[in-house]
This record gives sequence, C-alpha cells and structure tokens, in this order.
Amino acid sequence: MRLAVLVSGTGSILEAMLGVGLPVDLVGADRPCRGLGVAADAELKTVLVARDDWTGGGATAMVGTDTIAGVDAAGGADETGQPVGTAGTGDGTREPEHGTQRGCFDREGYSCELAAVLDGRGVDVVAMAGFGTVLDGSFFEWGDGRYRGRVLNTHPSLLPAFPGWHAVRDALDAGAAESGCTVHVAIPEVDAGPVLAQQAVPVMPGDDEATLHERIKAVERELYPATIAAFLDELAAARSR
Repeated sequence: MRLAVLVSGTGSILEAMLGVGLPVDLVGADRPCRGLGVAADAELKTVLVARDDWTGGGATAMVGTDTIAGVDAAGGADETGQPVGTAGTGDGTREPEHGTQRGCFDREGYSCELAAVLDGRGVDVVAMAGFGTVLDGSFFEWGDGRYRGRVLNTHPSLLPAFPGWHAVRDALDAGAAESGCTVHVAIPEVDAGPVLAQQAVPVMPGDDEATLHERIKAVERELYPATIAAFLDELAAARSR
C-alpha cells in the first residue's frame, strides 16, 4: 500500500507520522510550504500541484526537481457534489484566496489533476495533513473510484458535533464541556465520512481557541498516525485474503 500525505503548512502532522515510522511514500502540496522541506529532509519524494495554476490557464505539477506539464484531467498524467472539508488541525491552514477572486478557482480541474498525479505515482491511500485546498468530489471518482474510501482526514471536534472550518471556536461558543479529535474517511460531503477513531479533549476553565486547539493537536499527533497505520494494515490484510 503506497501512502501519500498532503500538506500545505508547517508539516507538523507529517513530522508526527514520520516520528512513529509511518511508511510515507510521497508528500504532496498545493503551495510551497515548510511541509515539503520536512519531506525533503526525510529524503521522501515530493510533488507540488499548485492551486494557483488553476485560477485560469494551464497547470503544472512539480515532482522533486522534475516538471510534469499538461496533466491530462481526462484520464492520466504524463509522468507516471459538495466539496470535502479539509480543515485538519495540525497546521491551522485555511483555504486561501491566493490573490484571486472567489469563484475563479477551477476546483474540479485541480482535483482531477491532483488525482491523476497521485495515481501516476501508484498512490493507494491519501492522508490529508493540514491540506488547505478543498477537493471536489471528482477526486474520489478518479479512475473508476480509485480514491473512494481511501482518503483520510482529521477534524478538531468529536464529529458529528461542530463540523466545518471553525470547530474549536464553535465548541467554545456553544459552551461545550469537551471537544476532541476525529479521524475519519473523507467523502464528498463535508466532515461527514465514516469515523475511524475519536479521542475527547476536555474544555478547561479559561480556555480560548488557541489553548484548546493546541491540546487537540497534541492528541491528533498520536491518534492520527496510529489510525492510519491500522487502516493500512486492514487494507493489506484484505488484499491478501
């Protein structure tokens, strides 16, 4: 099972994965970021599929020092309903405007390109780790559903409570006694996929968004890698049967 990790920020979740020996085969990003540097330092292959290239015109994907130009969104790459919420807690990334007006981003085109690049690299499972671009449902249906049920994500609440970008803030505003971390399978509906693991984090007196979020991150950096490892083991066992 070949695992790709998608990053957009500091790569702190990726560091946690590597720290426990998770078998990461490829690290992808939607923008230049520290996470790519973390991958390079670990001598992992990297790919930059820049979302800015999908605000109009053509697209270019960078793999290591090589360039993949003209990824074929209809069925492959040269080299080898609702959007999905990707508000992972580790890097605090949010989907940015990148200097463009909202609505200019070709989400479907970008999602197909990213799927094509990962498919071309033989990726079987995708783990979002603070990935800041919301993917269109076409990502999951690429290649007759190659990534359907094989994309994992984390969320800073005990889903189904407090879905969406501002889960920690929403929990505090609601006066919740606890929040936590959920690892789930990503599907085309936002934060609605099957839950694989959860761990509660109590809300302490005097907590603000930053302090609560930091305690959730500490839980996430243990829960997420362990859940990914179990998921990979289960897939491998099913394949061998």
